[in-house]
Amino acid sequence: MISIDVTLLMHIVNMIVLMFVLNAILYKPVLGILEKRAQKIESLQGDVAQFEQDARQRQVELDTRMREASNRAKKALDGARMQAQAAGAEKLAAIRKESDGVKEKQLADLRSQIEAARNELQGNAEGFAQAMAGKILGRSLDA
Repeated sequence: MISIDVTLLMHIVNMIVLMFVLNAILYKPVLGILEKRAQKIESLQGDVAQFEQDARQRQVELDTRMREASNRAKKALDGARMQAQAAGAEKLAAIRKESDGVKEKQLADLRSQIEAARNELQGNAEGFAQAMAGKILGRSLDA
């Protein structure tokens, strides 16, 4: 059975003193350390969030710059391609013009040679016809 006497009162006082001593020596420093750790973690999470936001913003800027650079490069390439095609078309036209001139000259030479050969053959056709008739008939047609 529990007896209520001075020892019970001493135990109660002892527990209250022990509670204040433990609170001052153990609980408050540990709670302070835990609170500082929580503040530091919260601060670090804020920094991480800021760094992530900065990284996203820089990525967006980089993507924008890459798109602009790609568009400029595409325009430059298209311009160079158009210039090359124009230069190629000009050279091709010049070559065609030159080849047409050479072709016309050769055709004119060939026509003049054909005309000369035709005139020569017509001039010699009568003599050739008499020679052939003489050979076929076996006698001379000079009369």
